[in-house]
Amino acid sequence: MASWREVFVQMPTKHASPAPKPTLLPTRSLREQVYNFLRGEMNSGAIQPGSFLDLNALASRLGISRTPLRDALLQLEVEGFMEVLPQRGFRLKPLGLEEIRNIYQIVGALESSALAAAGPRLGEHGLATMKAANDGMRQAIEVEDYETFFTHNLAFHGVFLDASHNLRMIALVQSLKQRLYDWPRRKVFLKSWEERSIAEHARLLELLEDGKFEEAAAYHRDVHWSFDVQESFVQIYYLTDRAE
Repeated sequence: MASWREVFVQMPTKHASPAPKPTLLPTRSLREQVYNFLRGEMNSGAIQPGSFLDLNALASRLGISRTPLRDALLQLEVEGFMEVLPQRGFRLKPLGLEEIRNIYQIVGALESSALAAAGPRLGEHGLATMKAANDGMRQAIEVEDYETFFTHNLAFHGVFLDASHNLRMIALVQSLKQRLYDWPRRKVFLKSWEERSIAEHARLLELLEDGKFEEAAAYHRDVHWSFDVQESFVQIYYLTDRAE
């Protein structure tokens, strides 16, 4: 049987009427566009944690009604970025130490589970991809390129998360990491912490290369994503005005 593309090519066109122009549908809904705008404002620091949002001013600025704006804000509330206070409205929720502790515990448990399941599937290619991402992190530190460091860091973890084939878990981990990293996203290094992360990644790779998948998962949970182990860095990075 001919494919749809082959059928289309074989159709006679001599007496055919001009085909109507297709209606272009927006690739993103208005709510999604507003959501992405708000996330951009948050990441850049244009909206600061603890500040209340003036919905009327925002809607006027964007040239939209309050409905898609409220829909986007409610999505951000579900994700933990916003909170609604009676008689006061939407406030960008500050990221406190207790919430960071909870996120570390959840992400550590989920990612270690993914690592244990995905470890045997990684193979040489997966491990090489992780190593390249870790090397990219190291190079980014040398030139103080935080965005590239951030991208490679996510890529390192993304290799075994993708190999877990658990889309629901991946979505939850991504949402929690956005809460940690995009608040607003810091543009400076806490170099001692970043260097430690690279060393921890290297240790993780050693365990995976040796086929010690359960041990790698435990190390990932109990060291790399342990709040108690990382707390001194967390305190500096999130609760002070300056990193190193």
